[in-house]
Amino acid sequence: MSFGEYVRSQGVTLCFLGIGGLLLAVFLLFGGAEIALLAAAEGCFLLVVLCWLAGSFCAACRQLLQLQQLKQGLEDAYLLGELLPPPTGAVQRQYYRVMRAVSRSAIDRVQAAQREKEDYCQYVESWVHEMKTPLTACSLILANGGDRDKLRRELRRADNLTESILYYARLRSADRDRVVRPFSVAAVMGEAVKSQMELLIAAGISVTVQGDFTAHGDDKQLTFVLGQLLVNCAKYCPGGKVALTAAAGTVTVRDNGPGIADYELRRVTERGFTGRAGRALGGSTGMGLYIADQLCRQSDMQLTVSSRLGEGTSVRITYSNLTKL
Repeated sequence: MSFGEYVRSQGVTLCFLGIGGLLLAVFLLFGGAEIALLAAAEGCFLLVVLCWLAGSFCAACRQLLQLQQLKQGLEDAYLLGELLPPPTGAVQRQYYRVMRAVSRSAIDRVQAAQREKEDYCQYVESWVHEMKTPLTACSLILANGGDRDKLRRELRRADNLTESILYYARLRSADRDRVVRPFSVAAVMGEAVKSQMELLIAAGISVTVQGDFTAHGDDKQLTFVLGQLLVNCAKYCPGGKVALTAAAGTVTVRDNGPGIADYELRRVTERGFTGRAGRALGGSTGMGLYIADQLCRQSDMQLTVSSRLGEGTSVRITYSNLTKL
């Protein structure tokens, strides 16, 4: 900052000081002061103003230099607002509070982005490890003569994992990717069961589908969510029964499996939560229900899980915007 720029920034103050100097001259003149005294008084007044101007300019330069040094010493410039020295002026204090608020907002956003990036990287890493299982199984099946049913089953597992990571990546742009239209829920339930048929047959699970209504939303997202629920049924209740029902704006997936303990039930939709059963089986990312729940939240649906140990699990997907048939 040059001295000229600083003088221009103090233009209002200098104008008032100039008016004060003129008033002083008029007061002395009407008071009968001699011209020499008047000139000396005005000269002293001008000298005081120049000294004040030079001193305040030097102080401002020191403050700016300190800020530049603080900025250069920071790896992330947005943290500067947290290190600013508190000012003394009333107006400057208001600017200081605003800058602190802006800086803290930027810090919160950066930290959230960093956490999201770390979560994404962790999921991709766990996904890669889980993806190795069906790929290795496919290689072994082909090396041992190529059982078609087993091969289709492992390819279905790989396809499910691929869909999961694609929908996870789309969570941040779900509104852009969503295609909203009326559709028959019965048709979607049938498509979801058909898509997971290999896994359901291998797990010895019998499935019944009943009911229908017309919903407004993205049918592909509902197919994915129901598919994730059926995959969980194949994992956790082999040899059991699964019933898919649709009525009054609610799709219900109910099984007669081992159920979920109360202390785990409230966490089943948390990111990365696997639970005791998931840890016992191994090879689970704990992301299926999390992604399904997030998609429901973004798609005008509500996903609710209820369960009791030894009595099975029921998952309800409720639409708030629908037209009954």
